[in-house]
Amino acid sequence: MNFQRYAIYYAPPAEAEWGGFATRWLGWDMATGAEVPHPEAPDLPLPVSEITATPRKYGLHATIKPPFRLAEGKTRAALEADCAALCADLAPVQLDGLALARLGRFLALRPLGETAALTALAARTVEALDAFRAPAPEAEVERRRAAGLTPAQEENLTRWGYPYVMDAFRFHITLSGKLAKPVLGAVEATLARDLAPLLPAPFEIADLALVGEDVAGQFHLIHRYTLSG
Repeated sequence: MNFQRYAIYYAPPAEAEWGGFATRWLGWDMATGAEVPHPEAPDLPLPVSEITATPRKYGLHATIKPPFRLAEGKTRAALEADCAALCADLAPVQLDGLALARLGRFLALRPLGETAALTALAARTVEALDAFRAPAPEAEVERRRAAGLTPAQEENLTRWGYPYVMDAFRFHITLSGKLAKPVLGAVEATLARDLAPLLPAPFEIADLALVGEDVAGQFHLIHRYTLSG
């Protein structure tokens, strides 16, 4: 399959019960490259398909290195080789757990406990693979600026092509689009009931995933690389 962009994600293991539920919640399975039926949620004010429409195409993930186009002269084979070498040198990260959280009017899963090692892992990944990143189109850069950036985020955008990396990185697994407040509360209650009891404690990041975006904008799992450093 030809991909228009690549990214490095944390992708929950397929065998994890919480990951399976959250994959169905979003409705897209990156590993199989197919839509999956949403769980039944008749008590919600909107269909799950509407609640998850924005994040669905990305699949269940936390972004480590944001999506990028390949730089001129770089190949997918070389990217895969460098991903393998990098992950062989990176150690797994242990965290206290995952918890359901509000990020403004979005819902996401956030890590519990000390996250310095996780932030360092993400920063190392962004920097080590940056040679593969083509400069973003100017329209994309301006769209990110329009959201309002701090000086540090502007510096990240200029240097790394994305505002929310390095010290501005915040690990999160998105579970919804932007929701109206009454809907947000109802969805949060449903996920607190159905997903929160399944969440891991402790929570380990044992591998990273190279993913690709197809021409329709859907993301697919290309390969998982074990963190063995």
